Amino acid sequence: MNRHHAPHQDHPHGAHGEGHGHQGGARPDWNRIAPFLERQAEVASPAYADAAAWLGTLVPAQAVRRVLDVGSGPGVVTALLAEAFPAAEAVAVDGAPELLERALERAGSRGLGARVSTLHAELPGDIGSLGRADIIWAGNSLHHLGDQSAALAEFAGLLEPGGLMVLVEGGLPTRYLPRHIGIGRPGLEARLDAVHTDRFGEMRADLSGSEDEPDDWRALLAAAGLTPAGTRTFLTDLPAPASPLVRELAVAHYERLREGLGARIDPDDKATLDRLLDPDDALSLYHRTDLFHLAARTVHTARKG
Repeated sequence: MNRHHAPHQDHPHGAHGEGHGHQGGARPDWNRIAPFLERQAEVASPAYADAAAWLGTLVPAQAVRRVLDVGSGPGVVTALLAEAFPAAEAVAVDGAPELLERALERAGSRGLGARVSTLHAELPGDIGSLGRADIIWAGNSLHHLGDQSAALAEFAGLLEPGGLMVLVEGGLPTRYLPRHIGIGRPGLEARLDAVHTDRFGEMRADLSGSEDEPDDWRALLAAAGLTPAGTRTFLTDLPAPASPLVRELAVAHYERLREGLGARIDPDDKATLDRLLDPDDALSLYHRTDLFHLAARTVHTARKG
């Protein structure tokens, strides 16, 4: 299980963007996808850094000795957690060796190589092999496990007394465009959200051992024997005019939507996507002056008693 499920919309159901995995079907080409995952997480890094700093108010930062970043992907957040907890070993946990290699490279480039390590693990089967931790961060990854309650109970068993379980789940879908874009029918992103939500539900239902559970994260954490310690939402707000990086991410985002949702998309909306992705169209993502990046990621925490 990995953090970004490809193709997967950057969505409250998906991040550090978005969780990724390859439950069935062909294995993703992580070397091809990794640069996008890194840039996506880098754009959100200030929000994730704020979230990590908030965790330091919930537990004594200097007392944290081991942090697990479950579904780490290429390790952008792993490095941020290592920086936020300077006495800790931060462990990137992922099912893709290619992404774990990038996590180590990133840590080394930031002078964190001595405190960042990796674990190759396929979850939920390998949860028991992850070892004990003071903080377990699962960023947009729990929803790729069929039985979320069972997985949380296992994670809770790994926490040291007083340790924190941290879930990044929910928030709001990323927005790049206003409601009326001058192409097609207004409200394109809201309709794509609805299509993606249906696809997400099917993905959940197809997971091994899938349980139909409401997204009541506080209740799920409490059912795992943990004491909810607070929930906060962190904003990434990059207004127009868009930087080249935001423009690049918007193009990749809509390309992945068109590829991943395919025939589910209304034909008129698909025609709108084609225009948005056409570099020669004056109203495409490549030339728009109204392009922005707005995202909200919700962080749920619970403490082991």
